[in-house]
Amino acid sequence: MDKIIPFPAQKTSKFGFERVKKLREIPARLNRFPPGPGRILRLPTHLSSFEEALLLDEREDRRAADSYRRAISEDDCMADAYCNLGIIESKAGRMAKAFDCFTKSLEQDPRHFESHYNLGNLYFEEDNLRLARMHYELAAEINPASPNLYFNLGLVLALLDEKKAAVNAFLNYQRLAPREERKNADDLITGLKRSLTRPGRGFKV
Repeated sequence: MDKIIPFPAQKTSKFGFERVKKLREIPARLNRFPPGPGRILRLPTHLSSFEEALLLDEREDRRAADSYRRAISEDDCMADAYCNLGIIESKAGRMAKAFDCFTKSLEQDPRHFESHYNLGNLYFEEDNLRLARMHYELAAEINPASPNLYFNLGLVLALLDEKKAAVNAFLNYQRLAPREERKNADDLITGLKRSLTRPGRGFKV
């Protein structure tokens, strides 16, 4: 369902999920030989279960989910594995399982940034804006250098009619985002500032 923010009419959208990424040089070496049609991806034998799952996940290989589950059963980066498995479940439309995965990730590590951020996205999709805000703000305490987080938080705050706080969130986004992406928030900030002094038209998120 579209969400209406009370200022100029235009369409915008939040940033999506963030996967945990822990591999360093291994993907770069493998990317020299990108898998083609029908090619079997052969993984290095020295990878942990989580690292294997991450490589498969980055190539959108269906085996990634089972590899994350194996990593969980082996107590290998459990918080990270639950988080990334939650993204797979969400993309497949299994929202209850996605919530469960992110929650279990936080049981393993209450300060897991990606799981708080991704839960914020799920609650945003479910129109539970207060819980979305809570998880975005918790994520911001853990990693205050994530621009996408502040953009999504700004949208939630605008929908909650907390316009000054929303402006501050978008300004944080612009401060942290690459220069070429900062303009994404220009119209949002302008519309919010105008709506602080007079009613404005809504636009859809």
